[in-house]
Amino acid sequence: MSTQQTPYDHLIIGAGHNGLVTAAYLAAAGKKVLVLERNAQVGGACITTELAPGYKVSTCSYLVSLLSEQVIADLELARHGYRTLPRNPSSFTPCRDGGGLLLGSDAAENHRQISRFSTADADAYPRFEAFLTRVAECLEPELERAAPGLLQWPDAWRSVSLWQQLRDAIGAWRLRKAFARLGAEQPAAIRLLLNSARSVLDEWFESEVLKATLATDGVIGAFAPPSAPGTGYVLLHHVMGNAGGERGVWAYVEGGMGAITQAMAASCRERGVEIRTAAPVERIRVDASGVCGVTLVGGEQIDAKRVISNATPQVTFEQLLDARDLAEDFLTAVRCIDYASATTKINLAVSALPQFTGFPSRSEPAPHHRGTIHIGDTLDLLERAYDDAKYGRASRTPLIEMTIPSALDTTLAPSGHHIVQLFVQYTPYSLRESSWEIERDMFADRCLHEIDRYAPGFSQSVLHRQVLTPPDLEREFGLTGGNIFHGAMSPSQLLSLRPVPGWADYRTPIRGLYLCGSGTHPGGGVTGMPGRNAARAVLADG
Repeated sequence: MSTQQTPYDHLIIGAGHNGLVTAAYLAAAGKKVLVLERNAQVGGACITTELAPGYKVSTCSYLVSLLSEQVIADLELARHGYRTLPRNPSSFTPCRDGGGLLLGSDAAENHRQISRFSTADADAYPRFEAFLTRVAECLEPELERAAPGLLQWPDAWRSVSLWQQLRDAIGAWRLRKAFARLGAEQPAAIRLLLNSARSVLDEWFESEVLKATLATDGVIGAFAPPSAPGTGYVLLHHVMGNAGGERGVWAYVEGGMGAITQAMAASCRERGVEIRTAAPVERIRVDASGVCGVTLVGGEQIDAKRVISNATPQVTFEQLLDARDLAEDFLTAVRCIDYASATTKINLAVSALPQFTGFPSRSEPAPHHRGTIHIGDTLDLLERAYDDAKYGRASRTPLIEMTIPSALDTTLAPSGHHIVQLFVQYTPYSLRESSWEIERDMFADRCLHEIDRYAPGFSQSVLHRQVLTPPDLEREFGLTGGNIFHGAMSPSQLLSLRPVPGWADYRTPIRGLYLCGSGTHPGGGVTGMPGRNAARAVLADG
């Protein structure tokens, strides 16, 4: 067992995107920083891997939009190889009886497309987009800073300084002022944030295919149906992005999502950050004065003045710390965090593009191949997909988001072949009457069969596949419960309640220990904002 003789100023557990962002900002402030990553490559769940020789996939996360423009600029990611490939059209929802709905950035074309299903919806759609944009623009600045403490916690829960109370009061006033800018739309904005995606969409639209297209943004990554309260906020969360400088646009990343974290790692190293891979942390070390370093699997001890964890709150507090280091009421709150997940990621290498009923057959990518392809053209289909999971079964007719990044990025697959990525719901972490070892391949076959309903013969084009169920996501990427957001994005786990009430400022009850992952405000997605906000908190403490 060896010990690092010269302690690091800051040690970061986990080289996912938020951990790397935190490291870059701390190093820019002149700190000596070490990042420890348990896997063989940096990136966490934001990586590119080879599915088979010549076929590269974005293993988990698969699109970019929410990545902070400030982070992109500050870390000079473009100079380090980060390049987006905006998609237009942005989405396609095929119908079982042929045809489908294409949506993109062309307002006139959107109106024409939607009018085939409902002229009233075609007229309402631009108003709906404008409303979401106004709400997003009010809330986005609050995501770029620590969440204000909106409630006064008892002293037994946490001792709050006068400065912290003043900061929280200013933050609460700022949030109230942001909502005030919405004027008469404030009640509608509150309903959007707290209501179900289904209720919100039923208020605006009548055509099932349009509502189904939009509803998936409200449930993606959530163990909840479109009718669940709170899914309206998740719907809004997914339009806050700005890929390529255009509001609400989601893009592919050239070279896959791993190009983001590789660019971040390059930026970190340029600033003097030391990054060690294949270095799993076994224990966060604590002494009488607070955190003092970590112990790696194998026994190596590394000293650090401060430790910042990019792991989930459950991993940080229940696996890497001794329970005796934390108060029981705090641990109780940590154990109450909801990590329920129903997400499975399936990555495919295929010999041909899917040919959807009602569209001409072709070997080259068509417009409808570029964006997200929604398999499930009615809200009732999405609700029934959830009903199975509610009772511990994998969905018999799953909700599937299909993306084909090779339609725009020719670096991912051999000529004429393609990468197809399926983000699938609903798949419970635990199956009531079976196990994922038994069900994994059968469920993947079911997903392919479901796609065949809309694109006959697609399953016959599959050459290679990778299936990552919730337990796989937990085991391979440290995502507790397989939850891609490090904890559900429900109203009870947002703002000052994330990760637990009273501790939304990235600090923890242990002096010198901080959190920087998606389990903190403002939550999941490849944003970099938890990492940036955490670095600010660490530097503010001196």
